[in-house]
Amino acid sequence: MNKKIIQMRPELMLFFILTAFVALANGLGDGVYSNYFKEVYQVTAFQRGLIEFPRELPGLLCALFIGALSFLGDLKVAFLTQLFAIIGVAVLGLFTPSFAVMLIFLFINSVGLHLYMPLQDAIGMSLAEQDMIGRRMGQYSSVRAAFSLVAALLIFFGFRTGFFSFATPVKTVFLASAAAYVVAMFVTTLMIRRVPRRQAVQHRKKVVWRRQYGYFYLLTILHGVQKQIAFVYGTWVIVDVLLKRADTLALLSIAGGFISIFFVNLLGRWMDRYGIKRMMFVEALAFIGLYIIFGCVVWGITSGTLPSEGWAVWFIYLLFILDRLSMQIGMVRAIYMRSIAWSEEEVTSTLSMGVSLDHVVSILAAICGGFVWSQWGSHWVFFMAAAFSLGNLYVALRVQPEKEQAEAAAMRLRLRESGTAIS
Repeated sequence: MNKKIIQMRPELMLFFILTAFVALANGLGDGVYSNYFKEVYQVTAFQRGLIEFPRELPGLLCALFIGALSFLGDLKVAFLTQLFAIIGVAVLGLFTPSFAVMLIFLFINSVGLHLYMPLQDAIGMSLAEQDMIGRRMGQYSSVRAAFSLVAALLIFFGFRTGFFSFATPVKTVFLASAAAYVVAMFVTTLMIRRVPRRQAVQHRKKVVWRRQYGYFYLLTILHGVQKQIAFVYGTWVIVDVLLKRADTLALLSIAGGFISIFFVNLLGRWMDRYGIKRMMFVEALAFIGLYIIFGCVVWGITSGTLPSEGWAVWFIYLLFILDRLSMQIGMVRAIYMRSIAWSEEEVTSTLSMGVSLDHVVSILAAICGGFVWSQWGSHWVFFMAAAFSLGNLYVALRVQPEKEQAEAAAMRLRLRESGTAIS
């Protein structure tokens, strides 16, 4: 293992550093938004759902933004995403704007966060060795988990000691996030100078929509629902139902982050060993089971059948952590997409299309989730997510990765032999 680290290419090492600081910045900023909204603006569950519209809108527009900027290349676009993220989070840190103005800078920060999503997978897979894609993706995720853990530790001790607070005019937790993004920009600049730009990038198709990528698109749509339940309403159970503060969420993030460091690395190895189809089954069954149990326990607590303290609360904490771990299996989508892509140049564009589809559903799921929570009860939000997760099981049953990879390879060969441009 040490020999592999020593022989690691400099640009790959830089990407690991970039991944670390982006994860740290995201953890310090995006990771405390629920408490920020609750403590500074006293939002309700329904309002929390509505806030997701400006926060998720950049994801919806991701394919258009990435397509319009495709002439710059992935790394230069990544640099711009970090600049947007800095502007948004720095303003929220320096000031306490009105609710409407806050939404504007939340949107700007979100532009940076969401546009970087497809880029990090595309850049990471392009730098990975061909026979180690699953393992490298696991290592990237492991680094993200480790520095998300660092962010959670900083949040926990910061809020416990009073260094971080939402009651002060300056929100230092957001300024710390901005500082981490500045480091990420510097590392991206080094990568731009070191990594040779692929000639094909300037001919990349701006928007990709292929029938052959249908299962990938469906998985991203389903992920949009699952992500909202996990990161918005799973968190909102802790904040609104159990009435816990930022330090409790930080402790849960610490526990989940520590486990993730080892889990996602193992997950990458499983991807290389067991293949895409089996891992899709694991993902589907994990989501269905978790959301059914989550909904039942929340139902029990809100109805008074289960205690609102003691073992039931600890069980919610366990489900919260397991839910975050299950979301990590989503790396299978990016690996699957790359394996069936008709060309290397379509990977970033297709991943960004996936992010856009994901966020169309995310916005709807957030608003619908807030309505369902308010009208019928919080538990029905999780039952809804379990029902949608049956779609993952359908894809796992229907997908044929080996056949699709063979068809993609044959298409690449025919196009290369005929000299036909991909369109």
